[in-house]
Amino acid sequence: MAEDPASSLRALRILSFLATQANPVSAVRIADAIDAPRSSTFRLLRGMQSLGFVTHLPELQAYALGIAALEIGQAFGIQVPLARFGRPVLERLVHRLGETAHLAVLHGHETLYIHEETSPSRPALVTAKNVRLPAHLTASGRVILAGLEQDQLKALFPPDYAFTLRTGKGPTTHAEFLQQLASTRRQGFAREFGEVTEGLASIAKPVRDRTGRIVASIAVTYSYSTQPAGLTAGSGDVPAQDVILAALDRATRELSRRLGWEP
Repeated sequence: MAEDPASSLRALRILSFLATQANPVSAVRIADAIDAPRSSTFRLLRGMQSLGFVTHLPELQAYALGIAALEIGQAFGIQVPLARFGRPVLERLVHRLGETAHLAVLHGHETLYIHEETSPSRPALVTAKNVRLPAHLTASGRVILAGLEQDQLKALFPPDYAFTLRTGKGPTTHAEFLQQLASTRRQGFAREFGEVTEGLASIAKPVRDRTGRIVASIAVTYSYSTQPAGLTAGSGDVPAQDVILAALDRATRELSRRLGWEP
C-alpha cells in the first residue's frame, strides 16, 4: 500500500503542535489545530501512540508528546556542537577543582554521557563518553528530569515504573522519586552518594538552551569516603561542596550562554 503523504504531513504537524503546548490537549483540539477531520486525526493519533510518539492520558482524555518524540528532541543535545562547546568549559572546571567532570543529556529513561574530562589525579569512572546509566540514579539525570513538565515525567516514569538499583541506594518508589526531584528543583542542583558507584558522589547543575529549557547537565564526581557527614567542609584534597557548586555554577552558565541563553 502506498504511503499517504497527507497523513505523514499531518503526523509532523501534530508533533509540532504538541511541542508548543504546556499541557496535554484533547484530540478534538488537535484536529482543529492541524485543520484535519476528527476521524482521521483519531486514527493517526492511535498509530502515533503505538509507536511511542504521543502518549494518551485517559484521566484527562488528552494527548502529549511520547517518549519517542522526546528522544528525537533530546537528540539535538547529543550532537557534536554541544560536546564541542562543552569541552573547553569542562577542561577549565577540572583544572579549577582537580576532580573529574562530565557533560550529559537525557535519553529516554537514561543519562547519556557525551563528554568526560578526567582529572589526571583521579581514577577513570564509569561515566565515559557514550555510557548510559539509569537517569533516576545519577545527579546528571535528576537535574535534567527536574526541569521536565509533569506530563513528560509521567510519560517517562509512570506510577508503576520499576526503579532499578546498582548499589542498593536510590529511589525505589514513584513517591520517593518525585520527592527527590522536588528537592532538586528547590536546591537548583542534584546530588547522589554512592548510587552509581560505592564510595563516589556527584553534584550536577543544569545547562539551558536559548529558550531557558534544561537540555543537559554538568556534574563533578569525587570521593566522599574522606569527607565528613553533610559535606560542609573540605577534607584532604577534596574541595568543599560550596566550592564545587560555585565552580559548577560558573561552568553551566558559561555553556548555557554558548547555547544562546541569557538569564
